Amino acid sequence: MKTIAVIGAGTMGNGIAHVFAQNGFQVHLVDIAQASLDKGLATITKNLDRMLSKAVITEKAKENTLNNIATFTSLKAGVANTDLVVEAATENLDIKLQIFKDLDGICDTKTILATNTSSISITQIAAVTSRPEKVIGMHFMNPVPIMKLVEIIRGYSTSDEVTKTVMDLSSKLGKTPTEVNDYPGFVANRILMPMINEAIETLYNGVAGVQEIDTVMKLGMAHPMGPLQLADFIGLDVCLSILNVMYDGFKNPKYAPCPLLVNMVMAGKLGVKSSEGFYDYAESRKAEKVSSQFN
Repeated sequence: MKTIAVIGAGTMGNGIAHVFAQNGFQVHLVDIAQASLDKGLATITKNLDRMLSKAVITEKAKENTLNNIATFTSLKAGVANTDLVVEAATENLDIKLQIFKDLDGICDTKTILATNTSSISITQIAAVTSRPEKVIGMHFMNPVPIMKLVEIIRGYSTSDEVTKTVMDLSSKLGKTPTEVNDYPGFVANRILMPMINEAIETLYNGVAGVQEIDTVMKLGMAHPMGPLQLADFIGLDVCLSILNVMYDGFKNPKYAPCPLLVNMVMAGKLGVKSSEGFYDYAESRKAEKVSSQFN
């Protein structure tokens, strides 16, 4: 494989593009909005600069990585002549199904179609294509350049050959690919999201406050980040979406999202992305801007 297309220039998409480009692949980063592409490239550049300042990479490596990335607002142009497409659009079933229908009609028959979905059925996505054996899940973890795990999810029809190809490819990226089966939430979110949801229930029921809950989990369970802070970083809307997928898939009340989470999402308090969730990030961003003016 030489050329990879990444659909979506958001947090996960630009991270995936960064990792492929840094490892010598030609990357086509595709998004419907030029502003999103510009923001994605700025994020990649900022992350490379951080690595450069820590002597993790050289100036030449940074230059090569950026030169390996081309941007496209046209899906047809962006996925032309690619060996693998990794879809990293928003976690919405209808959007993903439409993207895969379009990809199936545009891409060469040899092209492998992967999705970075964190919870949606690979089998369901593959069913809208004429190549279900070439559809697979590649669930990267955030932040992509740092986190080692990639969940490799086989759909019902995903071939052994495609699975091996994607597993080997993930290893070449310096990741640890782990094969899992196609059930709602896979492994990571099937375990993580109920824990986050229970932390929200604990807050909702008045057992303890936000900082107290996170402190117990950090100091008592050796978690690097408390579950409520982690939910803010993931995005409360994303957490809600994943819980709804699992609740719909399993019909088990233990996956039902806490009413507090539902209300916060409806109120637009989505975590870091909206500057407010369980924590208030507005002040820290103001301080960061002021600090940058003096540095």
